[in-house]
Amino acid sequence: MAEQKRDYYEVLGVSKGASEDEIKKAYKKLARKYHPDLNPDNKEAEEKFKEVNEAYEILSDPNKKARYDQFGFAGVDPNYGAGGAGGGFDGGFDFGDLGDIFGSFFGGGFGGGRRTNPNAPQRGESIRLSLAISFEEAAFGCEKEVSVDRMEQCGTCHGNGCAAGTTPEVCPDCHGTGQVQVRRQTPMGVFATSSPCGRCGGKGKIIHQPCPDCRGSGAVRRRKTIQVSIPAGIDNGQTISVRGQGSAGKNGGPAGDLLVTITVRPHELFRREGTSVLCDAPITFAQAVLGAELEIPTIDGKVKYDLPEGTQSGTTFRLKGKGIPAINGRGRGDQYVTVYIETPRNLNREQKEALKKFAESVGDNNYEERRKFFRKFKK
Repeated sequence: MAEQKRDYYEVLGVSKGASEDEIKKAYKKLARKYHPDLNPDNKEAEEKFKEVNEAYEILSDPNKKARYDQFGFAGVDPNYGAGGAGGGFDGGFDFGDLGDIFGSFFGGGFGGGRRTNPNAPQRGESIRLSLAISFEEAAFGCEKEVSVDRMEQCGTCHGNGCAAGTTPEVCPDCHGTGQVQVRRQTPMGVFATSSPCGRCGGKGKIIHQPCPDCRGSGAVRRRKTIQVSIPAGIDNGQTISVRGQGSAGKNGGPAGDLLVTITVRPHELFRREGTSVLCDAPITFAQAVLGAELEIPTIDGKVKYDLPEGTQSGTTFRLKGKGIPAINGRGRGDQYVTVYIETPRNLNREQKEALKKFAESVGDNNYEERRKFFRKFKK
């Protein structure tokens, strides 16, 4: 039975005419929501995360997106929808037949009408992993080592899959194409269908004496430690591509990439909005009334700030240039500090009496917002 997939636009929650920025924004939001690091031991979230990544991989690539918009899943996955022999048609041909028929008329492009050479260079698979870093590491960049399991060319046979002193034989049935044609007479005429060669398994070559290390595959799985450079200013959910550090290609093809998705751990004091850093700072009632020199934490360390007299709780001030560096650009954002007055608790009798005398001496004339509130209340 064919695998049932959801429409990629539906997966990301965007319309078919969505722009690149809208697709990217939707992906970042969903990837953050379903990320395995934020949903440990949650199989449903893990499947959602894979589904979101698959949808973004297609819709973020203009060529793949165009094929998907025209042909659906068949345009990006030739194996999608391929059923058993017969395919449900009384005439006895399946989706592969349709691919050959349309391919003969239109030059391929429908359901895999054109057959690729199995011995042509093929790019290796890309490897995806997630990496958690601190708030400061995301702000200023860092170097990290990651370990990946990837397929590498077998050093014994140098990728040809044969034991020493032997070479692969070109398949005599398919002559190296990996496909065999069967001509079928129908009331509509003679139709030619293609299918993988049964003798060589679609590989186009036969290995009589496989390499003992890779067992004829030409590649072996190895664990590799790779240095990853995290650029300053990277944000949660963004992905770094390390070229050529994925699995090895086949038949001399290039290696795939290592795709590292970044998860930024929450900070105890700071929050981030774009290149801006936000934080809240408690102050005393006396500091708010009289003004004070405050020590404010930043990602660069502590800085001095002169708090003016009469500062109200909830006031926000800016520290210019103390935010996040712009990724792959110039300049830095700012830090915004919101102060709030912390009300003292557990006062003794003398302190309470002193505070009452202070309140009586001040009166209502010095509380402008309070007077405005009660004027509105009376109305």
